[in-house]
Amino acid sequence: MNIYVGKLALNVTEDDLQQLFAPVGEVESVKILKDRYSGESRGFGFVVMPAGAEAQAAITGLNGQDLKGLSIKVNQSQQRSTKSKGGGFRRY
Repeated sequence: MNIYVGKLALNVTEDDLQQLFAPVGEVESVKILKDRYSGESRGFGFVVMPAGAEAQAAITGLNGQDLKGLSIKVNQSQQRSTKSKGGGFRRY
């Protein structure tokens, strides 16, 4: 299951997230998204946990937990739509 983790302090590392989620269950991967120009954290990332029950326990148990001074938001990641919105010409 792909888990969204938001409201991250800018100094949170992927290792920090790995250590936070590991006690709940197996962590397959951790990725914090970074700004392509500055390289700084964008304040959110994703954790992949292969076992659904463990992932759900992580969502329930870690949502709202303090991590480096901020209360993090943890929930199941939503798939982004690949279809464009609107998709036509505008008339003025």
